Amino acid sequence: MTVWTSEELQRIATAEEVDIAPQRTDGSLREPTTIWVVRDGDELFVRSWRGGDGAWFRAARASHSGRVSAAGVTKDVAFAEETDPAVNDRVDAAYRAKYGRYSSYVEPMVAASARATTLRLLPR
Repeated sequence: MTVWTSEELQRIATAEEVDIAPQRTDGSLREPTTIWVVRDGDELFVRSWRGGDGAWFRAARASHSGRVSAAGVTKDVAFAEETDPAVNDRVDAAYRAKYGRYSSYVEPMVAASARATTLRLLPR
């Protein structure tokens, strides 16, 4: 199993945003969508601000693979759905800590509809 290097974790986690490009069924990548990313320990997480209706999220959930780019790091990833309430509580806290200055956007990111879209980014 591939893991994030310390440098990759640091660079991606401190980036304001990441570009995420889920894989299509034909193996090609969708056009990247710019989204927020947070770190919990040695893991990176993303959520869909639009909940389950987000196009990038639907593609990511269908393929479970894609690519992320941020802060000079580009990495192929697997997307793993995160349902553990304790992990989601920590991800909520990470969103509030990192993006709290955008309060009108953070609250939807920690609402139940977005929380249900939490994906762990697993490097490949």
